Parts: sequence; C-alpha cells; structure tokens
Amino acid sequence: MIKAQNIQKSYGDLHVLKGVDVNIKKGEVISIVGASGAGKSTLLQIIGTLDKPDEGEVTIHDQNISSFKDKELSLFRNKNIGFVFQFHHLLPEFTALENVCIPAYIHKTNKVEAEKRALELLSALGVAERASHKPSELSGGEQQRVAVCRALINNPAVILADEPSGNLDSASAKELHSLFFKLRDEFNQTFVIVTHNEELANMADRKLTMKDGLIVD
Repeated sequence: MIKAQNIQKSYGDLHVLKGVDVNIKKGEVISIVGASGAGKSTLLQIIGTLDKPDEGEVTIHDQNISSFKDKELSLFRNKNIGFVFQFHHLLPEFTALENVCIPAYIHKTNKVEAEKRALELLSALGVAERASHKPSELSGGEQQRVAVCRALINNPAVILADEPSGNLDSASAKELHSLFFKLRDEFNQTFVIVTHNEELANMADRKLTMKDGLIVD
C-alpha cells in the first residue's frame, strides 16, 4: 500500500536520509527504531507528505505523491493519512468532540455526519463521556485517545505515529499500544510508528532499525 524508493533528504550539509527503501502492506503495524538523529521522524514526515524528498519517490495506493502540487498534497493528506504525535496537539479552546471533527470539516463532511462519526470513535476508544470536555479537563491518556480519534475520523489509509506514547505514564502507554492493535484487528488499520519504546517496537509485525539515514535491519 505504501512504497518509498531511494528516499534522500538533506538540510544544508546534513544528509539525513541516504537512499531509504520501504514497503508497507495494508493492515501492517510497522515500528521504526533507532538512535536520535537516525532519520526516523524525517522519513515519517516524507511518507506523510509533510515534507518532500530531495530524491526518490513515495507511492501510496498506487499514486505517486512525489509529483503532487501543494494543494493536491493537502487534499490527499486530509483524506488518506492520520497523524498521532508525542504531544497530542489538541486545540485548547475546543471540546474533545470538536477537536475530533476538525479534519472531517476540512474534508467538507457535514456537521451531523462528522459529529456522529466522532462520537462513534470516542465511544469505541472509551472516551465518549468526555466528549464535551476541553483538553485541559482530560488526562494525558484521554487526550491521546482523542488525538487518535481525530486521526481516524476520515477513515485514512494509514496512521503515522511519532513517539505516540512518549509523553504518557506507563499504564496509559500500555493502553495506547493495545489500542493500536485493536484498531488493526477490527478495522485492518495500517500503522507506521516511530518509537523509542522497546515494548511497543517489539509488538509490531515488523521492526525496522535506522542508523545514519538508512534502514539497516
């Protein structure tokens, strides 16, 4: 479903990615590990269309996104890719429900449909009773679950997660990790997860190790 070929990326004199190849099937949970500076987050951002490679191609669902213009990329990203980051990035002035609905509104989904889907997701992830609460009224684990709901609202082809449990206590982290695999089992959801959490990395279907801008294992 996702194919990246010869991905190269430099920032000035710093050669961050040096020709990365990766193939990801639908329904796979892939973890990417490695020391800080190995290029993990840069690779994730390029797969997620948040950054462009200097060389190489990224294909998602048989579409070569490397050739897309900015507007095409934005539309493609909104429909096909969900993001979960270490810091949940929920908007503080909006409720949990409103935060989850935002990508659906961008996708031009009407308010009734968006809220129905958001409530279904919040319920499935065990935080429906917190729908009317603002982020400051939620625990760290609850905030991250809301962020996962937001990532899922448009039924994306893939969820890209960058250190998703890095800001959580161990109990909340375990819950979040279990949730990813539940979503994969129930909805055949694809996950690509950059993590320093060894337990999560080892739970994945495949663990890719990066070193000095290359996948070495």
